[in-house]
Amino acid sequence: MPRLPALLNLGEMMIDAATEALMQMFTPPFRAVLYKTLGLTLVLLALVFVALDKFIIHFIALPYPWANTLLSVLTGIGLVVTLAFVVAPTSFVVAGFFFDELAEEVEREAQGPVGRAPPVGDTVWLAIKFALVAVLVNLIALLLLLVPGVNAVAFFGANAYLFGRGYFELSALRYLPIARVRRLRQQNVLRLFVAGLFIAAFLLVPILNLLTPLFATAFMVRISKDILKPELVAGQAGV
Repeated sequence: MPRLPALLNLGEMMIDAATEALMQMFTPPFRAVLYKTLGLTLVLLALVFVALDKFIIHFIALPYPWANTLLSVLTGIGLVVTLAFVVAPTSFVVAGFFFDELAEEVEREAQGPVGRAPPVGDTVWLAIKFALVAVLVNLIALLLLLVPGVNAVAFFGANAYLFGRGYFELSALRYLPIARVRRLRQQNVLRLFVAGLFIAAFLLVPILNLLTPLFATAFMVRISKDILKPELVAGQAGV
């Protein structure tokens, strides 16, 4: 079990990384990507909203106009709640397009080694795989809405795991092959889960959560830097 001083150091490191990530989100290099990220996120969420709305209205037809109007209002409220569960998978899809551009800026500011972007197709495919898993996980969490207490824990914990794992792999792939990345991820499960908790907490903030890909990238690249350091040093030494 980790000792208390180690846990305190880990917590302090996470808070520092989160603070630096929040500050960097609105710097000029990030602002250049911020509008594209926000635009793509809103487009994806709008498409999901329209698709779900059309699906519900098509399959539920009521004989009275007032009932249909009430259904539309209730459907709109329900879809707004549902969209909160769609932000997580949307974040992964958006990250697939802009991750490496943002990661390079973070690496330069952190004054560490700058990684090499893997093929865009690999990054997008990895992001889409995590997005699909996130859809499934959040669908289950949505179905648990009727179970008080369990739903919030399931939503928060599941997304923390997904964010910690997904964004770490995207970060580490800039330096190492996937096999070594997954080995490192397995060796740092607790640290990555704690990091994922920070991103999941950011996801809970309305409006601001639309910028989850920016925060998650700026935050996780910093966390990954410390995890990768022994591997990179060993590689330079030819170990």
